[in-house]
Amino acid sequence: GAGRTEVMRAIFGADARKTGKVYVKGKEADIRSPKAAISYGIAFLTEDRKGEGLVLSNTVGFNINLSTFEKSKRGLLLNNALLRNKAKNDITQLRIKTPSINTTVRGLSGGNQQKVVIAKWLETNADIFIMDEPTRGLDVGAKLEVYNIINNLVSEGKAVIMVSSELPEVMGMSDRVMVVREGHIVAAHNRGDATAEQIMSEMFGLVQPQKV
Repeated sequence: GAGRTEVMRAIFGADARKTGKVYVKGKEADIRSPKAAISYGIAFLTEDRKGEGLVLSNTVGFNINLSTFEKSKRGLLLNNALLRNKAKNDITQLRIKTPSINTTVRGLSGGNQQKVVIAKWLETNADIFIMDEPTRGLDVGAKLEVYNIINNLVSEGKAVIMVSSELPEVMGMSDRVMVVREGHIVAAHNRGDATAEQIMSEMFGLVQPQKV
């Protein structure tokens, strides 16, 4: 009930904003739909990967290319060779464990399903990745793989906004931690500037909020 997901959905244009402005690279962005957000170089991995991130009844290859079909046309037809090559490259790069690109994504493990979602957004060449609970429901090994992908994105100059309810994950991964309560950012800390106890107190409103 902190409102973190709602804030992210509003930034991405999935939900309408009543107030506030979104700035991308220092300039105000007119984002009123997910399509507009994508045009500004924003990707959004929702917390519900099965319900919103994937088409479970379709193939790995289809899901990887889902966000970029329009860019993969040859005239009026899809360039199937290009689509296959992109899917195969992503499967190799992200080490997605699947028998083939034609395997139904429903049959993959949770970790590999999540990597398919990430691959889908990598194909958009986004600069900003919003990841809402990217490791929820994953085992330890799959979590480490997702962390590695996030770190690789950052090393390439991408920005990653990671939303998580797991405090050790937030403190271990983040360069900057922002605490959200009741839909408002009530505190912000650079890495190492706050303890877990302080952040927990801010989350539950046990201390006076900072000016952010």
